[in-house]
Amino acid sequence: MDEITPRSVQDYLDEAPRWPDNTILADTPLTTMQWRIWGLATAGKFFEGMVVFMTGVALPLMSLEFNLNASEKGLVGASSLFGILIGATVLGGLADVVGRKVMFISEMMLFTLFLILVSISTSFVWTIIFLFGMGVALGCDYPTAHMMISESIPSRTRGRLVLSAFGFQAVGALAGTVLGYLILRERDSVSDWRLMYATAIIPAIGVIIGRFFITESPHWHVSVGKTVLAQREMEKLLWRNPRYPKTVRLISAPSHPKAGRISFSCLFATKNIRRATILASVPWFLQDLGTYGIGMFTPTILAASIGVPNPDASNLSDVILQDMTGAKGAAAIDLLLIVGVVAAVIFADSIGRIKLQIFGFIGCAVGLFIASGSVYCTGPTKMALIFTGFIIFNFMTNLGPNAMTYLISGEVFPTRVRGIGAGFAASFAKIGAVMTAYLFPILLQHIGTSTLLYILVVTSLVGAYVTWQFAIETKGRNLEEIE
Repeated sequence: MDEITPRSVQDYLDEAPRWPDNTILADTPLTTMQWRIWGLATAGKFFEGMVVFMTGVALPLMSLEFNLNASEKGLVGASSLFGILIGATVLGGLADVVGRKVMFISEMMLFTLFLILVSISTSFVWTIIFLFGMGVALGCDYPTAHMMISESIPSRTRGRLVLSAFGFQAVGALAGTVLGYLILRERDSVSDWRLMYATAIIPAIGVIIGRFFITESPHWHVSVGKTVLAQREMEKLLWRNPRYPKTVRLISAPSHPKAGRISFSCLFATKNIRRATILASVPWFLQDLGTYGIGMFTPTILAASIGVPNPDASNLSDVILQDMTGAKGAAAIDLLLIVGVVAAVIFADSIGRIKLQIFGFIGCAVGLFIASGSVYCTGPTKMALIFTGFIIFNFMTNLGPNAMTYLISGEVFPTRVRGIGAGFAASFAKIGAVMTAYLFPILLQHIGTSTLLYILVVTSLVGAYVTWQFAIETKGRNLEEIE
C-alpha cells in the first residue's frame, strides 16, 4: 500500500510485516512504546486486587482497633468499592473529553494520595473516607487502562494483552493476601493493617512517573478532530529501529453531531448501543455480586468453616491467629484466580468472549453449589467441599465472567463514547460489589453461609442467560469495524 495514502489508525496498528517474497507474518510485533503502555496499565489492576482483597485480611485488626459491629465491617469492605462505582463513571467518562493519558496519570496520583492517608488514618470515619478516595481513583482506571491498551495495539492480540493486564488483579489479590499474612506473622500490633496498605506507596509513585512518558491514544485524537496530533503520537507509538512506517498519514474522522456533548443518554440512543450497554453492564453486575463477596470474605468464611481455636476472638493474639488461618487458605484459593485468567488469555481470541463468559458463569454456579454443601458436613468432608467449591469458583470466574466482562466493556462501544460506556458498565457492576461487600457480613450472620451461596448460584445462572440473550462477539474484530 502506498505509504502516503491516508489510512485509519487501526490499519497502521494491524499492519503485519512481510518477508521479501511478500509473505505476511502471522502476527504484528509490538513496539517498545506499546509494551510500556501495557506494563503501566497492569499496575492499576494489580493495586486494585491488592488493596481490595487485602481488606479481607486487614478487617479483623480494624475491627479490634475500632470496635466495629457487623454493619461497620460492611462499610469497610464497601467503601473502596463504592469509590470505584463513582470513579469509573465520573472520572472514566472524562477520558472521552480531556484524553486517555491525562486521566491515566491523574488517577494514579489520586490513588497514591489516598493510599498515604489510609496508612496514617487514626479514626474509623477517616479510614472509610480515605478508602472511598482510593476506590474513586481505581474506578477511573477500569475504562482508562483498558482503552490505553486496546486503542494502541493490533486487533489480533487485543484480547490477550487486555486480559493479561487484567490478570494482574488476581496477582495483586494473591500478593495482598500473602503480604497481609507475612505482616501478621512477623508483627503483633493491632495497627498492622496500616502497614499492609503502606507497602504499595513506593511502587505507586514509580507508576506515576512512568505514565508521563507514554503516548496519547491516536484513536482518541482522531475522534475529537485532532488528526495532526494523532499522526505525531502514532509515529511515537510505532517507532522502530529501523523506522517503519517512516511517515504516518491518517484519515480524518467525520465530525459527529454529538461531539463535545457526551452524556449517559448516548448509551441508550440507538438499538445497537443499548444492546452493548446491557451486555457490558448487567452480566458484570451479576458477576461482581459473587466475585467481590467471595474474594473479600474468603478468609472470614474459611476461618468460620474450618474452625479456629476461638472463633469469637476478642483479644489481639486470638484475632491474629484466626486472621492468619483464613489468610493461608485464601492465598491457596487465590492461586486459582491466576490460573483462570491465564486460561482466559489463551482462549479469548480463539474460543471467543461470549462462549467463555457463558461457560464461566455456569462453572461459577457449580462451584458455589458445591461449597454450599459444606454446611451439612463435618471434618475432612466439610473442608474438601468448601475448598473444592471455592477453587472451582475462582478458576471459572477468571476464565469467564470476571475477565470477559472487563474485556467486552472496552470493545463494544464507539470511540467517542468508549470511556463513558466502559465507565458506566464498571460503575453499574460495582453496585453489585458494594451491595455484597456491605451486606455479606450481615447476611452471613443472619441467614448463614449456605443460603447466601445459593443466592449467588442463581445470580450466576442469570448472568449466563443475559450474556446469551444480548451477545455481541468481538473476537478478532478491529475497533473501527465494531464501531
